[in-house]
Amino acid sequence: MALFNNHLGNPTFKYVRNTVIVILLLLFALATLFPIYFMVMSSFGDPIEAGAVSYSIWPGKFSLESYKFFFNFSEYSYRWLLNSLVVASAVMVSNVVFATTAGYAFAKIQFRGRSVLFAVLLAAMMIPYQVTQVPLYILIVNVFEIQNTYEALILPSIVTVYNIFLAKQFMGSIPKEILESAKVEGASQFQILIKIIMPLSKTVMAVMAILTFMDTWNTFFWPFLVTNTMDMQTIQVGLKNFRFANTTYFAPMMAGATISAVPMFILFFSLQRYFLEGVTVGAVKG
Repeated sequence: MALFNNHLGNPTFKYVRNTVIVILLLLFALATLFPIYFMVMSSFGDPIEAGAVSYSIWPGKFSLESYKFFFNFSEYSYRWLLNSLVVASAVMVSNVVFATTAGYAFAKIQFRGRSVLFAVLLAAMMIPYQVTQVPLYILIVNVFEIQNTYEALILPSIVTVYNIFLAKQFMGSIPKEILESAKVEGASQFQILIKIIMPLSKTVMAVMAILTFMDTWNTFFWPFLVTNTMDMQTIQVGLKNFRFANTTYFAPMMAGATISAVPMFILFFSLQRYFLEGVTVGAVKG
């Protein structure tokens, strides 16, 4: 054991260990970033059929023709982006507002059945997403009859249990003395939520905003189910229109995918400070 400890304290051993760790992290980073790199590079190719595309990590020439092809392909190309922006923004805002409110109620307000209700929510979070799609589709199409509308795209994701859980765990760490002092001063529950809880919860709210926007923006299956006209499709569903029975316009599809990734990068880098601060927020003890 002593010999092993001596090896651990050896400067040469530490250097080799750190070098191996750095190499492994670089390999992991390359494996993660390569699909993005390949998507961007492929988008600068000519808008030809997939069978004639030369799949290389560096294109022979750079051209913006595929981007032009993407926007000229259909009169709804701009509408796809607008639909995604409307749906993702609405779902993001609703989740931040409702999850923050529910998290505050579960963390700081004593009411009968609180523990049971929260346990039911946690149990619901364990149900696979795919299992709920059939009954949800029946509700949207046959009961509420709102298929192919913004309501059908937004309402099923208006708030998620995961975001409620994040908010509740974070707000459980806020000292109760602060809230008691506000109550002594005559503040209502609504005033406490708006003026105290939300300013102190900017970190978790930013995390919820980023994760919710990215998840909604990238969702394909649900918009594919509830939209049946091109004018209501989101960008992820719209990209499938570049794939036909016998061929695929690969470069224009990659151009559309590159364009669709831009809003996510903008949102992430604008809120990355809060995201990095709250990356372990779910581990806070409530």
